[in-house]
Amino acid sequence: MGKKAEIASIIIPAERIHNCIYLIRGQKVLLDEDLAGLYGVQTRVLNQAVSRNMERFPEDFAFRLTTDEFENLKSQIVTSSWGGRRKPPRAFTEQGVAMLSSVLKNRAAISTVTM
Repeated sequence: MGKKAEIASIIIPAERIHNCIYLIRGQKVLLDEDLAGLYGVQTRVLNQAVSRNMERFPEDFAFRLTTDEFENLKSQIVTSSWGGRRKPPRAFTEQGVAMLSSVLKNRAAISTVTM
């Protein structure tokens, strides 16, 4: 596969990204579960990479939702499958999404998602 074909195979449609953006604490964010899906990794793998590199993710790059924020979000998204989570999700700002590309070790992470 050539370079152009390889890059084209990891392009994510803008509407798919747009549907994953939430306004939390006055910031546009993407949740860990959605980003994991966009990057083609498991949510736990994404969160492990973040945990191992916490110094790269200050509060204005990524933060964990409070229990109340998570419950409010679940009530707004009736069709989601949030079952089985032990902790509320992490939310990533645009800077946090960009930083993820430096800590995830897969092709999709090379192409940074922008909001």
